[in-house]
Amino acid sequence: MRTRKLEKTEWNPYFDRVSKALGGTLAEIEVASLSLGHQVEVNWLPLIGIAYDPKDDIVEIALQDLDHMIPKAREIAVEEAPDGLASVQITDSDGTRQIVKLRRPLMLPAPSK
Repeated sequence: MRTRKLEKTEWNPYFDRVSKALGGTLAEIEVASLSLGHQVEVNWLPLIGIAYDPKDDIVEIALQDLDHMIPKAREIAVEEAPDGLASVQITDSDGTRQIVKLRRPLMLPAPSK
């Protein structure tokens, strides 16, 4: 896997491209900071999309029945595997890291007759 930091000018087009390819992807969101420790915020919900709104300076992670908002992001790093995006780490202005881990549901073969 390869990790790379995105430039702020890349955030909007990168998330637009990623959101179009998310069909069937599940997401887990972990939040890590010195004051909170390490906590799982969301456990494997269907991911609808990720967007960056430069006007309000907010990253939105839209999941089934939940919107997770991250205001004033200062850094975004992505971990890319050969088969696609594996995770997104967003660091906000307070230094809190929010890690969005992605996985596709396991596709099972049809039962044999």
